[in-house]
Amino acid sequence: MRRSGTIARQALMVRVGRRSGETGRAATATRAEVLHVGSDPVRTFAIPAPGVPADTVEAEATASSIPLLPGEHTMSRRMSFALVNGCTLASLGLGLLAIFLAMDGQVQLAAACLVACVVFDGLDGALARKLGVSSPFGAQMDSLADMCSFGLAAPVVVYASLAGQVPPAAAAIATALVAGCAAIRLARFNVSPKDGRFFCGVPTTMAAAVLALTVLIGLPLPGFVMLAGVTLLAFAMVSSFPYAKLARLLKLPPWLWLLPIVSALIDPRMTFVLIVAAYLFSGPILWMRAKRA
Repeated sequence: MRRSGTIARQALMVRVGRRSGETGRAATATRAEVLHVGSDPVRTFAIPAPGVPADTVEAEATASSIPLLPGEHTMSRRMSFALVNGCTLASLGLGLLAIFLAMDGQVQLAAACLVACVVFDGLDGALARKLGVSSPFGAQMDSLADMCSFGLAAPVVVYASLAGQVPPAAAAIATALVAGCAAIRLARFNVSPKDGRFFCGVPTTMAAAVLALTVLIGLPLPGFVMLAGVTLLAFAMVSSFPYAKLARLLKLPPWLWLLPIVSALIDPRMTFVLIVAAYLFSGPILWMRAKRA
């Protein structure tokens, strides 16, 4: 019995850190403990100090282990990191400005701000890859800025542009669909595996660009046709149809670009409508071809 008791005590032996003389947040929050069976350590874990919640300990350990900028923290990398996130914040600020301008009745100027949001959104990603400062923090920042600029500002600008053309309730429902579908699209993109050739659904940035250009150039379409287009674009964002990325479109034969260029010289507005419609319907066509294959 005495021997078995000794073995049991050895199996449950815990090396406890010194309670006195510990300084700093990590020292007061946790104590690293090693469970020994005989002389071999089994696992290392953390025990919170008295009065410190366990979730606080876990959050502190996680936050301290994930740097905002992976890799070396040289001055040049920090400047590049700040530049990339500055572009993201510029997109966010322009989205807010578009909302304020739309509320003030300056709809076309608000649409121009949305176009600038699209430019900065593409610029921050390109710079992050070029300068080698891509990070999970930057990806989350970009997603949050996109939700503000493209998921909220774009519907507000469209709603303001439809004032007096359609019933306010119908405009509110259509634009709320855009906001909801943009949130779903961005969340799905964050957790889905990436495809180098196709998007799954119309990207939020592209949808916002279409809406902004529609308002900016003032398409002479009836209000209810505009509502139908806005609703179609919202559902296209959350669809499972494959849509070609811009880099893939640029690889098309040059002669295919002659038709839209010549058409734009004749009637740019109608050319814009045809290009958008062709892109929207290309998704279902590619999906059906993939199903048959």
